Amino acid sequence: MNSFTYSSATAVEAAVREKTAHDDAAYIGGGTNLIDLMKENVARPTHLIGLKHLPLAQIENLPDGGLRLGALATNADTAYHPAVAERYPLLSQAILAGASAQLRNMATDGGNLLQRTRCYYFYDLSTPCNKREPGSGCSAIGGYNRIHAILGASESCIATHPSDMCIALAALEATVRVSGPNGERVIKFDDFHRLPGDHPERDNTLEPGELITAIDLPNKGFAKNFTYLKLRDRTSYAFALVSVAAALELDGDTITDARIALGGVAHKPWRVREAEALLIGKPASADTFRQAAGRIVQGAWGHAHNHFKIELAKRAVVRALKQATEMTYALDSNAFLNTNP
Repeated sequence: MNSFTYSSATAVEAAVREKTAHDDAAYIGGGTNLIDLMKENVARPTHLIGLKHLPLAQIENLPDGGLRLGALATNADTAYHPAVAERYPLLSQAILAGASAQLRNMATDGGNLLQRTRCYYFYDLSTPCNKREPGSGCSAIGGYNRIHAILGASESCIATHPSDMCIALAALEATVRVSGPNGERVIKFDDFHRLPGDHPERDNTLEPGELITAIDLPNKGFAKNFTYLKLRDRTSYAFALVSVAAALELDGDTITDARIALGGVAHKPWRVREAEALLIGKPASADTFRQAAGRIVQGAWGHAHNHFKIELAKRAVVRALKQATEMTYALDSNAFLNTNP
């Protein structure tokens, strides 16, 4: 780990000014990802700005009936908060599917949005990686790519986004509040994370110096018919090969609203509104679910070791929608499909 200086901010505006004044500064909340990156020399900030004294840890009701998650609220506090557990159980379930209890106690909600990929080559400084060193090449494309993207990838990068929490936030249509040198702004969750394109080094649409201050959840929480299905190689402390956040509204057996977001398949949480539209007004049946699943993976592109993820994603969507319909909320099922190609 390289040497660095440290300061502790006591106001959002002061933190933004300090970040803007340093060329290689980084914000640090819980540090559960940043410290790992620094230990591996993937990230080399020369100055850290501590955020723990900022008043951003509250979880509070909004006037429109939604809920605001302070950026410094921990993942554990969020998952177990009564308002989240009761009104947004899909989010609670997704958070509890990720990491470990110890990490959830430290990790912040704002930091969760900023997690970097777990691509092996991104962490291996001896290999080319366009995300780590733009223009150097992508080792995963011709290398071992079992965990990599099947949707939305580019010739520059096939890394996947690692978060579980973000998949639920995408399905719930959250918004992200940020503060920066040019003041405050609100970013739709769909617009927060980027596809790699020619610039995979950019994970999100934050501008230089901007700080996440809160995540806002809309009034609609899909608290009855939902599930978060996470398929992984082991049942604890593993990132998703494919995950699905599914939320439905039903009138009898007819679907009146639907949200589906996938993790483990793309550079960002993957949502296809056309697939959701296919469900509206249709019966909640396996045939209906298969139509939506087929639309979601349309255009999927497998590589040498991850072709199996295309079929896995289709089956996962069907199973998640079935679980949401039946209100059976299993977090994951390694027996669901043999994930070995």
